[in-house]
Amino acid sequence: MQRRSLILSVATVALAGMVGCQQRAAFNSVDLTGADYGHGFSLTDHNGQPRTLADFKGKLVAVFFGFTQCPDVCPTALAELAETKRLLGAEGDKLQAVFITVDPERDTAPVLKAYMQGFDPSFVALRGSAEQTAAVAREFKVFYAKVPGKTPDTYTMDHTAGVYVFDTEGKLRLFSRHAAGAAALAADMKQLLAQS
Repeated sequence: MQRRSLILSVATVALAGMVGCQQRAAFNSVDLTGADYGHGFSLTDHNGQPRTLADFKGKLVAVFFGFTQCPDVCPTALAELAETKRLLGAEGDKLQAVFITVDPERDTAPVLKAYMQGFDPSFVALRGSAEQTAAVAREFKVFYAKVPGKTPDTYTMDHTAGVYVFDTEGKLRLFSRHAAGAAALAADMKQLLAQS
């Protein structure tokens, strides 16, 4: 009887472990839970206000690095975030999208403000000095580099494309690859909201 009980206990623990693995693997995005980077940011928003991750506690925060003159990747990512918010329905107000420019030279506060209006007025754009931009990119392990154009001001920017998602407690949880789709991201965010 004791042996049967032991076998049942081992089977229960093994099953619980499998369920835990399935839960963890259920995200469409890359699970970054416990990552030792991406702890936050301290930059100025498009209204000239200093902002940190702590300002958005209680909300899911989706962080995307890009630049306003980006021809396709950045507008696609921001449009997907706007659609993700819509798909969350009544919980859409629990999502805060944050756009961090990797081109502070051209992306002034007024330019960023107008750019955000084109996607969702609740989205926040952040900028910093060249040094601050480099520091926050390092913190998130984001690559970016200026690619010269035909004239000095027609350069473009290569950069990491994807959305970092923080849970309502301000912990980095997910990385959604570029063009993964709003439905997949919304499903992940619903899971995070259910866990909060």
